[in-house]
Amino acid sequence: MKPKTSKASPWWTRNVHADRRPFLIGRNAIQAALRVFFARNDFIEVDTATLQVSPGNEAHLHAFETEALTTDGTALPLYLHTSPEFACKKLLAAGEERIACFAHVYRNRERGPLHHPEFTMLEWYRAGESYEVLMADCAAILGLAAEAVGAKKFSYRGAETDPFLQPERISVSAAFERYAGIDLFASIGLDGSTDRERLAADMRQAGIRVADDDLWQDLFSRVLVEKIEPNLGFGRVTILDEYPVSEAALARPSAADHRVAERFELYACGVELANAFGELTNAEEQRRRFEIEMAEKQRVYGETYPLDEEFLEALAVMPDASGIALGFDRLVMLATGASRIEQVLWAPVAEYGA
Repeated sequence: MKPKTSKASPWWTRNVHADRRPFLIGRNAIQAALRVFFARNDFIEVDTATLQVSPGNEAHLHAFETEALTTDGTALPLYLHTSPEFACKKLLAAGEERIACFAHVYRNRERGPLHHPEFTMLEWYRAGESYEVLMADCAAILGLAAEAVGAKKFSYRGAETDPFLQPERISVSAAFERYAGIDLFASIGLDGSTDRERLAADMRQAGIRVADDDLWQDLFSRVLVEKIEPNLGFGRVTILDEYPVSEAALARPSAADHRVAERFELYACGVELANAFGELTNAEEQRRRFEIEMAEKQRVYGETYPLDEEFLEALAVMPDASGIALGFDRLVMLATGASRIEQVLWAPVAEYGA
């Protein structure tokens, strides 16, 4: 006879909800504080549609697909968006200059302590302003989140970060050198092209696994995940800046060095919190990058997503801008000390699968 396995009580039972409630009240306090921050800085809060003709075109993001029926019963594919980014950029093209959005977004194949199939993305955009301004926004927002719940530090699974300290800013190439002993630029040409064999050789010398079918992008990601990210955001927040152009599909190249793009990610307690761009506004180049991403998606997963042609049309008239996507639920987790994302969601998606 097989032993009986105990099943965890669902989130809506009184004892479970009572345990989660302090985190949820903290969530509301943080959201209220951030809404005040954006209003005081002349942002308009916008609300974007969840259903889109394209969920986004990043190779390793997986969407939920559905279909719309026309009045004659014809089925047309639609997707739950993985980010409000395309809609927000259309609003910039329409003439909005500072916008912020708390959006429910959906990503398939993602569930764990830091991942949930439906979660809240906080995105904000500044027309005519550099992406360095977003770094200052992040520093202010982290402090406000902590203050909203009376926290003196961020914490996650034993790690701690002081959200009131000025963030450390380090380039991706400097992080490769510091944490992996690899000269990243040795495998990147002046035109942004990449040398898979050079990076593979440097990784083997550093004792990092290399598979025969790994592309340069796979190798880059392995170093990032295994050697760099585990060292970021401890004691103080880390801004990881200047990603290679090939790893920043929606960001414009840096004017100072065309091998890298205006992209940074924000880390606290080893947790990735935000992803920011100096936005690419060249529609032709954006189409080319999307096509590369979808070719990679086809190679790895055997599927692709359509391009949002209206987004590409809007991009052609969108002003120079900077934009950022921050995982709001993760921010709440760190500020309140929660250990799982379900603890900070008012009504989590029911458990499914093994």
